[in-house]
Amino acid sequence: MEKVNWKVEGMSCTNCALTIDKFLQGKGMQQVKVNFMGGDVSFEMPTEIPKQELAKGIEGLGYHVVTGEGTDTKKDTRIFKNNLQRFRFCLLFTAPLMLHMIPGFHIHFLENPYIQLALTIPVFIVGMDFFGRSAVKSVWKGIPNMNVLIAVGALAAFGYSLYGTLIGQAEQFMFYDTAATIITLVFLGNWMEEKSVETTQAALKKLAVSQKVVANMIAYDDKHEEHIFPVESTHLKVGDLLLIKTGEPVPMDCKILWGEASVSEAIISGESAPVEKKMNDKLIGGSTIESGTVKAYVTAVGEDTVLSNILKLVKEAQTEKPPIQQLADKISAIFVPVVISIALFTFLINYFFGQQVFSNSLLRAIAVLVISCPCAMGLATPAAIAVGLGRAAKNGVLFKNARSLEIFNSITQVVFDKTGTLTTGQFSILGFQLEEVSGELLVVSNELKKHTNMQHATLTTHEEFRRITYSLEKYSNHPIAKAIVKEWKIKDDIRWARIEEIKGLGMKAVDKEGNEYIAGSYKAVELLTKDNSHNIYITKNNSLLGSIDVADEIRPEAKEVIRLLKIKGIKTILLSGDRKEKCEQVAAILGIDEMFAEQTPEQKLAKIAAFNRLAPTAMVGDGINDAPALAKATVGISLSDASHIAMQSAQVVLMNHGLKNLPLSLGLGKHTYITIKENLFWAFAYNIIAIPIAAFGFLSPAFGALVMGLSDVVLAINSIRLNFKKVI
Repeated sequence: MEKVNWKVEGMSCTNCALTIDKFLQGKGMQQVKVNFMGGDVSFEMPTEIPKQELAKGIEGLGYHVVTGEGTDTKKDTRIFKNNLQRFRFCLLFTAPLMLHMIPGFHIHFLENPYIQLALTIPVFIVGMDFFGRSAVKSVWKGIPNMNVLIAVGALAAFGYSLYGTLIGQAEQFMFYDTAATIITLVFLGNWMEEKSVETTQAALKKLAVSQKVVANMIAYDDKHEEHIFPVESTHLKVGDLLLIKTGEPVPMDCKILWGEASVSEAIISGESAPVEKKMNDKLIGGSTIESGTVKAYVTAVGEDTVLSNILKLVKEAQTEKPPIQQLADKISAIFVPVVISIALFTFLINYFFGQQVFSNSLLRAIAVLVISCPCAMGLATPAAIAVGLGRAAKNGVLFKNARSLEIFNSITQVVFDKTGTLTTGQFSILGFQLEEVSGELLVVSNELKKHTNMQHATLTTHEEFRRITYSLEKYSNHPIAKAIVKEWKIKDDIRWARIEEIKGLGMKAVDKEGNEYIAGSYKAVELLTKDNSHNIYITKNNSLLGSIDVADEIRPEAKEVIRLLKIKGIKTILLSGDRKEKCEQVAAILGIDEMFAEQTPEQKLAKIAAFNRLAPTAMVGDGINDAPALAKATVGISLSDASHIAMQSAQVVLMNHGLKNLPLSLGLGKHTYITIKENLFWAFAYNIIAIPIAAFGFLSPAFGALVMGLSDVVLAINSIRLNFKKVI
């Protein structure tokens, strides 16, 4: 199966998305996702099916496909490119007719039916070319959209008026102004809706702004002399050398070869404070060098960069349908036939039982058609989600799916791992102890070397212990192991015949002579010693060689994060594989409600399952040991500097290298859900109230057309409030 991502122009509501979704699924496509707001369509297709055939099928539905492969499916030959242009053109002809509608304001020659017909025809042609064409195609495909309502209303008003003109009784059949006004004002409403929807996408668009910049590329001639010349970032390839100076953006993901710099990663993390970078550190494309100069080589380009992957994930999240949207989608799918039935029923009741003349009955039926707005129900959820995801991404919180935003509303407890999550994960070695053959202990401290029983210890003993430890830990991804490897780096490490990492225990290796070594937690040596006060224990052939003590700092923001969660009534739980004494110390300092220590990955998984049964649970972690628990939790939350597997398992990633934005992510989830409910309430209430008002003749079709467009603007404005609303 091949993954396809297209841009489709011309979608205006949920029914449009449902039409394309139904078409693609009918053609055998899988994992179909359609976002009518952003115009993004993605699906998986069998390689034997030609893409051009699918693109032509979507074109046949009335939409325009941009395949992203350098060419569009067809050349755009339309006279009017957008609804604003259509509105301006129609207004030229409709304005005189609208003046004629003002009570007491009569221009004699405009009362001539042929003048009104001449003014209406250009508007009617443009309207039917847009609304009529779309309506016919949507009905043909079995999912009528809102344009059916507009087309039927305008056609009824125009046809009724034309009939009266042709039979010479135009005075009793004069509704040209109604037909023209409906079309013109709906174009205005559609344009206002589009602008409002664009505003909901603004935060996401800012992320994509820096995708194309000019880079300083370094090249060398035959004499190995350095030359620097400008090149567009889109032309860069992996391995290209770049010079990046103060004030310049990082064009693509890079790794520093030379120099130091202060780098603003605000576009990724939302943090305004610059990050210090040196040789071998990674630079994220889209970040900015605030001070300093570096030479770096490109490590990723195009869709492989960090920023592109973030944008891709956010777009995919927008196409996800959270549970609350499914009801609105089901109603939207049957909305148009129901409204047409109500309009027909309105006409019959008014004409046969309401003692209304034919023209008044028809006007009321038309008003019902144009006041109804299926778009409002379809827009309620996507608009709120777009703003919620955009604000989150701008502040360094990456939601991988929209479902997480909604579920955050119900989270009542948060489970934390300790190492690298509540603590910095930046360890330093306090000291190490060697277990001598005689059973007597040698203590070696970095701060104060205090030797006991020196006749049994030599410098070689110390070096051999370090060599064994380094050779084992260099293959581990655990933060403690990385700290030991960094401090005790050597060149002549042991070449193992076999080595593996045992989750929750440590590293196990066998050398070429068959000796077995272990670097692990106290669980690995609990049968060899009663002393459980150290972090790492080293054994050889089931004999204890020594132990290592390390220190880990609590994250500076951790205490404030826990305090904010407790204020909101969220229970906090510490779930760690570390020793009980250290976990108790961290829990006491931070004020965590409940603590579970010395947990294996299997035990963590069982605990999370138990927590989920009690209440919706979020799990925050960063290590390889946390991946199963993150996947099991109601919502898994990972840190940006976490292991790759942990980030893959989590539904939410905090991009600012810490816990600072955890309360923001929870708050955004809750308030996005509240906004969705507010939007849906307005959408349903609007239609429930507006349709009867129109049916009883209290609303003209022209005013109804304007109000219909404004209903979508109200939803967009309510959604945009999420950008400024206090959520913490």
